[in-house]
Amino acid sequence: MFIEIDFNSDEAIYIQLRNQIIVGIATDRIREGDPLPSVRQLAENIGINMHTVNKAYSVLKQEGFVKLDRRKGAVIAVDVDKLQALEEMRRDLSVVLAKAACKHISRGEVHQLVDSIFEDFSGVCGGE
Repeated sequence: MFIEIDFNSDEAIYIQLRNQIIVGIATDRIREGDPLPSVRQLAENIGINMHTVNKAYSVLKQEGFVKLDRRKGAVIAVDVDKLQALEEMRRDLSVVLAKAACKHISRGEVHQLVDSIFEDFSGVCGGE
């Protein structure tokens, strides 16, 4: 698994790690049942603190992307609770779309951008 962290980013490292794992799942580079590297191993490979990796894994567990097993470690296990996912998406998109409106980005431009991004994920994770 290839993870690239931008140490100059304003975004927290654990969020960058979380996001890259989610994109890995969505693009089928990481699949249901795949184990993630151990906390220690990933921290060493990336050059970050083990607590940062642990926090990312914990957030992924809370969000329904991984399950944590004492023997197997973190394993990809996508939670299929669609209604909860839609509500989370509504909340997240509300802020993104408010920013777009403030920058005078049109509905058409938003739709075009969403279609372009979503196309990268179609067929993967059940995307249509």
